[in-house]
Amino acid sequence: MGGVVLETLSTKKLLILLGILLVCQIVFFLIGGKIAPSPSSAVSVLGTWCVDKNYPVKQDEWSFSRSDLKDGKGCDSVAGYSDPKIKAKSIKAEEIVFTFQLPLPRDDVKLDYSRWFQNFLTVLQLDVEYDELNKMGDNPVMKMDIRLGYRNKWDPPDTWTELARSDETRALDCSIDEVHKIAGYYYNCSLLSLFELGSCHHDYYLVNIRLPTWDFLRKTPQNDHIGKLVDLHLITIHQNGGFTKVWFSLKTTLFPILLTVLIWFWRRVSILDRPPNLLEKMLLALGCSLSFLNLPIEWLTLTVNMPFMLLLTDIRQGIFYAMLMCFWIIFAGEHLMDLTVDLETIVHKSKDQVERNKLVLYWKHLSAVAGGCICLFVFEMCERGVQLYNPFFSIWVTDIGTKLALAFVIMAGIAASMYFFFLSWMIYLVFRNISAKKSALPEMTKARRKYYLGLILRFKVLMLTTLLCAAMTVIFFIISQVSEGQWKWDEDITLEYTSAFFTGVYGMWNVYVFALLSLYAPSHKYKPVSQTGADGSDGSNEEEVEFTQLSTEQSSLAHFTQKAAAS
Repeated sequence: MGGVVLETLSTKKLLILLGILLVCQIVFFLIGGKIAPSPSSAVSVLGTWCVDKNYPVKQDEWSFSRSDLKDGKGCDSVAGYSDPKIKAKSIKAEEIVFTFQLPLPRDDVKLDYSRWFQNFLTVLQLDVEYDELNKMGDNPVMKMDIRLGYRNKWDPPDTWTELARSDETRALDCSIDEVHKIAGYYYNCSLLSLFELGSCHHDYYLVNIRLPTWDFLRKTPQNDHIGKLVDLHLITIHQNGGFTKVWFSLKTTLFPILLTVLIWFWRRVSILDRPPNLLEKMLLALGCSLSFLNLPIEWLTLTVNMPFMLLLTDIRQGIFYAMLMCFWIIFAGEHLMDLTVDLETIVHKSKDQVERNKLVLYWKHLSAVAGGCICLFVFEMCERGVQLYNPFFSIWVTDIGTKLALAFVIMAGIAASMYFFFLSWMIYLVFRNISAKKSALPEMTKARRKYYLGLILRFKVLMLTTLLCAAMTVIFFIISQVSEGQWKWDEDITLEYTSAFFTGVYGMWNVYVFALLSLYAPSHKYKPVSQTGADGSDGSNEEEVEFTQLSTEQSSLAHFTQKAAAS
């Protein structure tokens, strides 16, 4: 029975394969750095003060600031509380609607959202002026009646369809220095999470925010301790269309390539006269999870409204993370041999091989990975799962929720770092064991010693590549978590994660799995020993006969130990 391709492939062909994979990896980084724009953009929109004199009789009418209607219908605007029309018309606070019409025009050109944007989230920034007669209270809470609507190009200019509506409460976190507590100075307020959409399917969006002053149900005043609100700014963060096109192209190209290699790998395993071992099963599972991640179903979002796509993408990526971490543990563990085991006992390796080929031996490590993944899934469902029917919901809007979410992000980063150090320790033990077994090499023949030295070198390079891939994956995971949360917890964190890092890491996953499937597939090189040296040649061909025998055997670190002991 032959070994794997990594052991039987000639050095020349192996170097050519590794060179091609290295060039592909460089190309992935160059695609993100030279072709794709930044992954996302942020745009700030100043709210327009509109007066709705029909409130609360008619609560279904929309206030919009820009329209193709010539009569100016849609918004009776005022310039804030200092506008003379406020007193002249006896306008109440409930009749003020903060209107945000998205997107903003550019150079007097009316723009519309593209479905290439995929998704976007919004946060509010408050301009609160210090006023001695209207001070901000302790632990102020702002109650908002929020409506979100949309319109497409073919809809009438004054026709907006309601997408979501909710009464939301946001705790304000504002501060001001003592020396600035005079009129004209503003509070320093943290950003407030508003809503997040998993799809950008419509051309125009409209947000109406009303700040009621009385709770008719509880018969209590509202928004009476938020200070003098001067303006509201809506900040929208969306994925760039140019980056989306590059991302879709990568997925569309890589999916059939990896799927072809995966089918080829499993066909090689299936034709063997033995059942697949644990490492081969894990490689199959890893390849399937990456193929699921590569599946370019995002193309459907250009024609079909799929608000769950953001959640589905996180789930797919979570499945790949789980399989990748499980594979690394088993990959290192299957090659890790205990130094306390005597070499002579390993000669009878049947029991050792069977025990090391069982998934149950890794239940402690895999249980930790599974527990972490379950926590990630629960967090995603609590945030984006609820947002499927209420886009205004956010776990960050309460003090307890914010602390829990921050704790989760921090613990996720710590857990990812601890996993990397644990994997590094396992790989270190593997290298140490290999060095210990190399003491038997001088006693071998030249051909046998050359074969095992080459095998050890190839394996070390592969393990170091695994460690590099693990480091980049952990960094990618931590940066993704921090980048996603920085708009919600409003910390002074500046992260420059470019498109090159996105496409580079994504390409690295595919290159790495492609290399594993190619190099750990069973080799087809079968050469009967009788064909070499069977003619009774002299001792000059004995090493060639022995090397041919080595090429036809199943080689592994355990096999290397057995042969070393036999020598």
